[in-house]
Amino acid sequence: MRTISTIITAIVVLVLFIIPSKIIAAGNDTLVVYANGPSIDQVITSDTTTSGLQQHSVYKLVSLDTTYLWLGPATVRSNFEVIGVLGTNGRPPCIQSGVLQDGSLPYYLFIINGAGTVAVFKNLYITGLATNNTINALNVNGIGSMIQVSADSVKLYVDNVVFSDFTDEVIGYTGNWDSFFITNCKFRNLISATQWFSGEALRNSSNTAITDSIVMRNNTFLAMNCYDACPVTASFVRYFDFEHNSDIMTFQNPFWIFNVTTAKIDNNMFYGTWLGGITQIEYVQYWDELRSLDIPSVLDLDTLGGDIPKMFDPQDSSNANFKWLAESKRQIEVMNNNFYEPQEVTSFWQTYDDTAHGDDSLYFSRWMNNRTTNMFNDKTHWPGLTQSGNTSIDPSFGPSILNMLYSGKGNGVGEFQYFMDIRGNTASTDIYGYQLSSVSGSNWIPQWPLPELQDMQYTNSALKTGGTDGKAVGDEGWFTGGYTGIAKTPNQLPEKFDLYNAYPNPFNPSTNIKFSLAKAGNVSLKIYNVMGQLVKTIVNNVYKNKGDYTYNISMDNISSGVYFYTLIQGNQVVTKKMVLLK
Repeated sequence: MRTISTIITAIVVLVLFIIPSKIIAAGNDTLVVYANGPSIDQVITSDTTTSGLQQHSVYKLVSLDTTYLWLGPATVRSNFEVIGVLGTNGRPPCIQSGVLQDGSLPYYLFIINGAGTVAVFKNLYITGLATNNTINALNVNGIGSMIQVSADSVKLYVDNVVFSDFTDEVIGYTGNWDSFFITNCKFRNLISATQWFSGEALRNSSNTAITDSIVMRNNTFLAMNCYDACPVTASFVRYFDFEHNSDIMTFQNPFWIFNVTTAKIDNNMFYGTWLGGITQIEYVQYWDELRSLDIPSVLDLDTLGGDIPKMFDPQDSSNANFKWLAESKRQIEVMNNNFYEPQEVTSFWQTYDDTAHGDDSLYFSRWMNNRTTNMFNDKTHWPGLTQSGNTSIDPSFGPSILNMLYSGKGNGVGEFQYFMDIRGNTASTDIYGYQLSSVSGSNWIPQWPLPELQDMQYTNSALKTGGTDGKAVGDEGWFTGGYTGIAKTPNQLPEKFDLYNAYPNPFNPSTNIKFSLAKAGNVSLKIYNVMGQLVKTIVNNVYKNKGDYTYNISMDNISSGVYFYTLIQGNQVVTKKMVLLK
């Protein structure tokens, strides 16, 4: 039987897990856009050919002294990139909701409506907080998205983007076989005053779309109503990857992934997750327990339903036992995640329940319910489900994170009051959040670095190195610098002999290989194919001082496939895998 890492690698190869450096490499293919002209949607919509395709495929945003207005939507049918140029302090350009002539606010920013489109968003701050200091509160239950994917087989890459102050889906999709690669992003203050199942990061808007792949790594979800990732697995999802993300002070469950077949959920931080709990009435009547009832949990799996078993492995569809065959082939890895509910939250819940709410009493959130636990333990039916290293440790965030629970601290009414509004059916306009923004003047720019920067750097030493890769559990970007505005620490001499993962990987035709030497000496770095044959020599027994080294490797004249790169110094040897995909 293939290992989960082999299967996951194969699937990632299929979906091209690399952000294209340029969709169409042409010198005149980039349009520089300034904020003092037409709105961003007007610029992109007007920049089309007679056939409705984009004249330019790259839109470079360079203005930092004011915001780009969004009067939306910009409907795009061909490959495109929207790339911000960072300021010297790391702040990206900001796209801000404007006000329409009738006084309303726009529903959508981008609609991707061309089958097979590749779209890239990078280095941006996108906010639904309009120039009149209001947020569109009418966008509920799928009415609006900042980015809406409405075509089949779209590949969407989103990297280093802050999404803030919106009441519905940030990224929604209705197309089949779409793929999403979301990295190094911040989803913050996505709170609807009355719809606690609105305010989501990624959502299958139609509930029926078939999803190709979702890869989410190094993102933070802070003060949101609902799902970090909601592929609605009542329909087939080919691959789900959720790694090194932080879910902090969110009101409802982070996932809707009951029927995932192949998934990797590793090194994530869940803190103050599912603050709203779920009542006994909702537990029976709502869809959060789709097929068989059990107490809801952060990680909640169920047996495959509908057509998923047949789609997962069509060759078994004629077998009378095809459902159990499909279950036996599921590959789900869950490792080194941390789930922790602050004592302030559990005490509040208990006090609420002690006031005799009857059928409206709460089921408290938990990491894994009995049904899911039993699936991982049952190696007869689910040999490919593996879990280890999951913890429940207080990460010790800074004080402003817990302050989101309370009013009078710049966080709206605070989560506890918001909870009482929702549960008491008195919700109207109250919201909670983290250091909620307020627009003043005509040249508003967002606060930078983000105000949560310092307090998101938790102090628990075990969790700081608790990932399967030895890195911080959760969004490691808060510690490593760059897009969050943290000053990068000076380079230090390495303490160990190490070979890093190639980046990008898969690649075409070049990638970067980095290694560290803890002592000086002769070094070799060579690349081999799966037959063990040498295909390329990068360094051949060359003396190197102690330090870090990075080589850009081109394999332009080598065929697609799996390759292994090996670093040797003395009796120390380490090998890693990379995939060339042309």
